[in-house]
Amino acid sequence: MSRASLDKQPHEVAAMFDDVAAKYDLTNDVLSLGQARLWRKAVARAVDARAGERVLDLAAGTGTSSLPFREAGAYVVPCDFSLGMLREGKKRHPGLPLTAGDATRLPFADGVFDAVTISFGLRNVQDTRGALGEMLRVTRPGGRIVICEFSHPTWQPFRTVYTEYLMRALPPIATSVSSNPDAYVYLAESIRAWPDQPGLAARLRSAGWERPAWRNLTGGVVALHRAYKP
Repeated sequence: MSRASLDKQPHEVAAMFDDVAAKYDLTNDVLSLGQARLWRKAVARAVDARAGERVLDLAAGTGTSSLPFREAGAYVVPCDFSLGMLREGKKRHPGLPLTAGDATRLPFADGVFDAVTISFGLRNVQDTRGALGEMLRVTRPGGRIVICEFSHPTWQPFRTVYTEYLMRALPPIATSVSSNPDAYVYLAESIRAWPDQPGLAARLRSAGWERPAWRNLTGGVVALHRAYKP
């Protein structure tokens, strides 16, 4: 079993997700108290994929997050750098073009996607700026990015309760449902260390994206960010 550290060495992060692949979707549903499915629906609405569009779904894991885009008639490419996740995804969704790739060195040509999206994955990338720059590179001019990521609850009393849940309740719950509960200790730590909503918007702007904006979900536990390529 393995867990990554907060310096987010790529081989450690990949190995950690390899370990949790089989029960990853189930564990997320349990730990989020069922909110994960609602968050996926919010992402699908924000991406607003149209028939014939090309959508890159980064950190796609087993491909579950890619299904709404395919159902909308878009050509979706689920991409992840955990081979364990991709193998599990291939068993479940053999028709999806699951692709191995590192967010900081994407294996795609310039300007080929109408939209790029990443849910709960940007936080695990060692070089956030490099990843945002790569997403910009593979998106066509006028195309869009949608990022769904854990963030900072906006109401202070709830923020305190939420932080306690992350560090005290999450690991024991993960022990009962996950094949690698230690991985969820890292995930809790990485959530606490992640920038708040304005902080991520600033990173998008710095990487070259325009008109960054966000919408809070579940009181700011999660934030949905959207921006456009000039």
